[in-house]
This record gives sequence, C-alpha cells and structure tokens, in this order.
Amino acid sequence: MSPHKLRKTRKRRGSRTQGWGQIGQHRKHGQKGQRKVGRHKHLWTYVTKYEPNYFGKRGFTSTQALHRKTNTINIRQLDQLIDKLTHEKRIQKKKGKTFIDLAEHGYHKLLATGKLTKPVIVKVDSHSENAAKKVEEAGGQILSELKEKTEEMPQPAQTTAEEAPKG
Repeated sequence: MSPHKLRKTRKRRGSRTQGWGQIGQHRKHGQKGQRKVGRHKHLWTYVTKYEPNYFGKRGFTSTQALHRKTNTINIRQLDQLIDKLTHEKRIQKKKGKTFIDLAEHGYHKLLATGKLTKPVIVKVDSHSENAAKKVEEAGGQILSELKEKTEEMPQPAQTTAEEAPKG
C-alpha cells in the first residue's frame, strides 16, 4: 500500500460528514480573506448595519505627496560618510573644519542617532534639535535653510495688557 491510500481523508470517505459532526459544519469560511463575498448581494443588510463605510473611497491623495520622499541621515551615518569622503579626498574645508552639503549626497534631514567624532559644518535642509546639539557639542555647526528663513521673518509685535483694545 502506498502512503497516499492511508491518508485520513481516504479513511473517512463515505461517512457523510467526515468527522465534522452535524451536517453543514466545516463548510463555508474556506480561504476567507479581507474582502468578504456577498457584500453587494445577500450580505448587504449586514454591510448597511455594521460596516456602512465598507465600500467606497474617502478624501483625496495629493500626487505631490506621493512623489515627495524625505531622505534622512543619522549622525552615525554622517560620521561614516565623512570618513569615506575624506579617504576618497572629496571633502571640502571651510573655516578649518570639514564642510559637507548633504543635499549634494541626496539627504534632506539630519537626525540624532549616533555620535559625531569630529567638528564639521553641515549644510542641510532640516534637522532635529538633538542632532543640532550633538553637532555643536562636537565643535561643529549646522547651516539650515529653514533656520535661516525663520531668522529672516519679522516677529509680530507683542502687545501688553495695557495696549490691548478694551471691549
């Protein structure tokens, strides 16, 4: 006899329910995935009662947001990148410190994971506060376009309680 003939399903052939008890058990529910069948047909009342938002789309998706991706780099990776560029002799010096423009290397944001071992001047679009602290602790500096824009913007004049209009 081959092993195929000894399978449990072969033994249970002819027993009507094949070990699943009362008639009808173990039917249905096979391979049920996320989309449930019959929701537009015989299960429509279930949809209207329990899942009214089951069908359709809501809101909109900006096509610009789909194409925008912010490449980030951590301080640890920045340190390794500086070592690599120094080894390849493709690094610039400004004010006696290493200068790196992260936009040229495809990065838009500097994050704070890791430790910086050398003073470096970093030009980057945006950065986290902790990243700025770590760069300054290492004796470096961050040149950020967002930081420059906020410094240029005039601050609104603050009114005191005496100057406020009475109403």
